[in-house]
Amino acid sequence: MLKVTEIAFSCYAVTDMARARKFYEDVLGLKPTTVVNAGEQQWTEYEFGPYALSLGCAPGMFRPSPDGCSVALEVENFDDAVAQLKKHDVKFRIEPMATPVCSMAMIFDPDGNTLCIHKRKAK
Repeated sequence: MLKVTEIAFSCYAVTDMARARKFYEDVLGLKPTTVVNAGEQQWTEYEFGPYALSLGCAPGMFRPSPDGCSVALEVENFDDAVAQLKKHDVKFRIEPMATPVCSMAMIFDPDGNTLCIHKRKAK
């Protein structure tokens, strides 16, 4: 039987690594922990404890999509995060909303992938 022990990483396909990194680093404030450039195949990871969000650029191997799996990025202050995104003219797929357990908004990265900006409510 397969025994999964943790999520190693989640990856978004991107078409332009420099443009993607500018968004993830300058707009979202993430810091790269691994950067691999093997010609047309490029990989960047942003680690959060034992987890990693990755960007992969490999023409012809996989393509960006707004309807694939999406990562929810937990933020310290939801309203500040939304204001920062709007300041950078980030396109929202789902406008900020409150649920019984969280506040969240869905945004697009430059390749049209969907990310969730998320803040859990105190229990």
